[in-house]
Amino acid sequence: MRASLFSLAGVASLAFSGLGLAADIEEWKTRSVYQVMIDRYARTDGSIDHECQAHEFCGGTWRGLMNKLDYIQDMGFTAIQISPLNKNMEEQTSAGDAYHGYWTTDLYALNDKFGTEKDFKDLVAELKKRDIYLMADVVVNHMAQKFDNKPPPKVDFSKFNPFNDEKYFHPYCNVTEQGWLNATEYQDCWLYPYGVALADLDTRNPFVIKEMNSWIKGLVSNYSIDGLRIDAAKHVNDEFLPEFVKSSGVFAWGEVLTGEPEDFCRYQTLNLLPGMPNYLDYYKLISSFNGGSFEDLARIKKEAINTCNDTFALGTFVENHDMPRFANKNSDMAIAKNAMTYVILNDGVPTVYQGQEQHFDGFETPHNREPLWQSGYDKESPLYKLTSTLNKVRNNAIKLDKEYVNTASEILWADNNHFCTKKGSYGSQIVYCINNQSSKGPKYELSVGGFQGEEQVVEVLSCKSNKAGITGNVTMYMNNGSPKVYVPAGALKGTGICGETTEDSYEADSGAGVAGAATGLLTAAIFGWTVMFLA
Repeated sequence: MRASLFSLAGVASLAFSGLGLAADIEEWKTRSVYQVMIDRYARTDGSIDHECQAHEFCGGTWRGLMNKLDYIQDMGFTAIQISPLNKNMEEQTSAGDAYHGYWTTDLYALNDKFGTEKDFKDLVAELKKRDIYLMADVVVNHMAQKFDNKPPPKVDFSKFNPFNDEKYFHPYCNVTEQGWLNATEYQDCWLYPYGVALADLDTRNPFVIKEMNSWIKGLVSNYSIDGLRIDAAKHVNDEFLPEFVKSSGVFAWGEVLTGEPEDFCRYQTLNLLPGMPNYLDYYKLISSFNGGSFEDLARIKKEAINTCNDTFALGTFVENHDMPRFANKNSDMAIAKNAMTYVILNDGVPTVYQGQEQHFDGFETPHNREPLWQSGYDKESPLYKLTSTLNKVRNNAIKLDKEYVNTASEILWADNNHFCTKKGSYGSQIVYCINNQSSKGPKYELSVGGFQGEEQVVEVLSCKSNKAGITGNVTMYMNNGSPKVYVPAGALKGTGICGETTEDSYEADSGAGVAGAATGLLTAAIFGWTVMFLA
């Protein structure tokens, strides 16, 4: 219900005050997040030949994750987001097993399918040792029970802990097709009425509010959790969210699945949530890489900056456990590399879902939840190596420039096929260009700004040197749809990134060729951005 929104706006600005959240938010902005689905990441015995049925438990555990943290850390990630921790229903249903962790039955018990409490505490201790932040997914919208698909569901509420009475839940109703546009329906009715009854908690009920706030405070404290992802945040009433976040005492993302800026950004402007996974960018990215235009991406980014409170606290992604894999719609490797480049180097917090770095291509749930072990944890795969390089470059920029994470990217150019930006202060800035032309893309040259005149730069994906012209433009030698990422050569000293790049590795040597010597040359200069297509 929205009736109280205006009164809420007057007090919500105080919702996160006194928490030390400002520092937490700023720290989270410096992090890069790897999303783990516990049941599908790693088994305790480390086996990689275990067969896995998409709807069933596959045997991934907290200890399996702990044993495979090198795989994540070697990619440069500094935080992980993991599946919900709580005990789930154990029955098999027509919708499958509760392998994902979202079908809670007991808030105060850990999910023994993922291991023991000692296993989880050992994982947390190892994360602290490595300075990797832990973001826990939490479910506040519902409790779950097996459903025979004959509505209304016959739920035994006494089996839930601590909400063991029907009075703590909304009366049964199903969200209609039009109801997804009606806040009363999508906040008060029951979601997903197939195989599992997701009994919708009444998060206006004083006992529910008190118990939820007490539970999350204890969970964060007991297990040293650094941040939260609140599942289905859009489906609980607005007033519940800020008090829940305040009780946790840590930074939180809330899932708000919409591509409409006003509907999305109001969760920040009303101080309901500190941040959200960035679905505004997500929908435009999927479109831009599949026949759409990067002009639409540029437009939504500008609109978000003008509508949201803090786009730097949003999580950038092109994959998660709810959406089809990026490669399912477009399997081209060059396209995947461009998408990964945007995710890591965009404003906001990079978020990569396990398996994206292995180019997994599953369609909808549950087929987008493939076990990672089927990849053999290949550290030589093209996207794994790319992700590692990009994270190193971003982490280095943050180290050199304390304002990097709160500096808005300057869009240098956006058209149907290209999106180029500069982010960061001169001397440590990152300039990148992505494109949607695939591995069959043509050879051509782009002259793109973002640097000081005659500054020495390095293209970090090829480790080739280059030099900006007197106007600060760099000639980018485009070929086969590859992304390009440039930084000042001086910013790489002592980092190990690209080793000791010299003039012997000058970019033009392997580029499209010298423009003046090309035949059939077409040049278009637009706002100082030059495109040269080589016939």
